[in-house]
Amino acid sequence: MRKEQELKVKVLGLRGSFYQIGFKQGQQLTKAMPQTLQNKENSNTAHKILEKNSPQILEELIGLTEGLGSTLSNVIGAYSGYDVIFPEMGCSTLVKDSNYVRNYDFSPELYDARFVLIQPNEGFASIGFSQHIIGRLDGMNEKGLVIGLHFVNQQYRQQGFLATSIVRMVLDQCSTTSEAIQLIKEVPHGYCYNYSITDKQGYSVIVESTPQQQEIIYNQPLSCTNHFETKTLLGKNKKQLQGSVKRKNYLQALMKEELTPEETFYRFNHHDSPLFFQNYKEFFGTLHTVLYSPQDLKVMIGIGSESKPFTFSFKEWLSGSLSLPNEISGTIVHS
Repeated sequence: MRKEQELKVKVLGLRGSFYQIGFKQGQQLTKAMPQTLQNKENSNTAHKILEKNSPQILEELIGLTEGLGSTLSNVIGAYSGYDVIFPEMGCSTLVKDSNYVRNYDFSPELYDARFVLIQPNEGFASIGFSQHIIGRLDGMNEKGLVIGLHFVNQQYRQQGFLATSIVRMVLDQCSTTSEAIQLIKEVPHGYCYNYSITDKQGYSVIVESTPQQQEIIYNQPLSCTNHFETKTLLGKNKKQLQGSVKRKNYLQALMKEELTPEETFYRFNHHDSPLFFQNYKEFFGTLHTVLYSPQDLKVMIGIGSESKPFTFSFKEWLSGSLSLPNEISGTIVHS
């Protein structure tokens, strides 16, 4: 039985120090983090790693603590993304003609449904879809660096950060793909993920990452789904790869077509697309489609399928000349 659901995504524009950005979000939170995604036992370890690798996120978490009226150890356990269990998800990305286009597939039940723009007093301003409040599923910063995550496997889990936290670290600190690669190699990883990355110069890579090692694939144009391709990491893939490989093949076929940004967006966002899924109960339904343009910092967002994309200039928001809606909405259909 097919069931339609309106999916609303909040749009938040936040400026100030990282502490102030965290505090404002803490005041706005109305839904608590699910208990299954919390790990308070290792909050001290996470605190020490954040002090070294991401003081920006730590400062935001301190502000979040004050805004929530909680304790720092509870907030780090719930929102830092360190050493927590997270369900599998799917994502498909194409980087071509200076555009980064992506579908994010998961469940609305564990989806933040927040698109966050931040302009901190120090560090890079960025935009992206949040997860665990401080984390990002994908995003672009003011330097034109774009990054998104692609889940590969949870079988080889170790203590480390979720990819959502690592994506956020990259957006805060890195201006180029080369800097992003270096930071990713320095942070402890909890799971096996791909990171698809491009920058203003068009330098595009896939970072295949496990808790033990990272491999780099240099490609332009670039397509990325949910499996490893380098020989050294093939053994870390899940046994069932058909769906990921099928999407990869479709993306490679798209590379050969001459498409406008709007046409590419439509190829991702239409419900009949091989890249669009409605298996929301199985944590594999397409929630958002997004196109980031590093050259001019423009963004195109669609929620659900057949979206009329919301298009805006991040550059205009940074200059203070753009007002944003409070939310973006679309329709998802449960099959």
